[in-house]
Amino acid sequence: MKKKIHIFTALALGLGFATAQAEQPTLKVCTAENEMPYSNKNGEGFENKLAQYLAEQLGRKLETVTWTDPRYFIRDYVDKGLCDVVMGVDYGDPRLYTTVPYYRSGYVFISREQDELDLQNWDSAALQKAKRIAFIPGTPAETMLRAIGRYNDMFNYQQELVGFKSKRNQYIKYETEKLVTEVASGKAEIAILWGPAAARYVKASAVPLTMTVIPDDNHRADGQKVGFHYSTAIGVRKGETALLEQLNRVIRKQQDEIDELLEAEGIPLLDEAETALSMN
Repeated sequence: MKKKIHIFTALALGLGFATAQAEQPTLKVCTAENEMPYSNKNGEGFENKLAQYLAEQLGRKLETVTWTDPRYFIRDYVDKGLCDVVMGVDYGDPRLYTTVPYYRSGYVFISREQDELDLQNWDSAALQKAKRIAFIPGTPAETMLRAIGRYNDMFNYQQELVGFKSKRNQYIKYETEKLVTEVASGKAEIAILWGPAAARYVKASAVPLTMTVIPDDNHRADGQKVGFHYSTAIGVRKGETALLEQLNRVIRKQQDEIDELLEAEGIPLLDEAETALSMN
């Protein structure tokens, strides 16, 4: 008789555990299929790791929903309810609710340590002397290269970096890892990239590289500021106010642990802007 009671109790506990697992809420996070070092379908990016950490802190099961084209995923995935959360969006993105920033970083100059280039800002002589400068079109780097008269000098080299493709209405991608490798190999003297996108590859380079954060005090010829420091937040589907507040509480409480994850990646972290702090 005792044996039957033990068997019944074990079965009951097992059913209870299975029920608890089934009832555990999910955190549906939109991530890129192949946008390293942020994320990929194998979960190898730093945003994949952060999403897993947040799900654990919320007591939820992580469910990842992958997208392939960054131009439409908010419309086609978030707005349609296929996922609730997007990692790594600009703080204040009007398409979403955004959490308090979980990090602030900046664009960087990357060069080889052995070259000992003096790269402090856009008036650095090394930028005028360089034969090849790697950058991604459409970023603040392009704006300032135009301002200092070096953009046209780099036109042919830019075509080499991406390769010619006739892709009407398709997403043309520059691989950050490739641009860092251009510097490490000596093909380019300088790369100008978003720090979080480049940090992993700078850290892993067999050739020692220097990564210098560009000051956030630059202006175009017409006097308009060109921003080089930005705050990054988590995007939440509009209407999900409870989830937004839960994530805000986790970020505020666990900021030190989040910083450790980002620092392990090599990401240069900056103090949060006063305007953002006053709104949090």
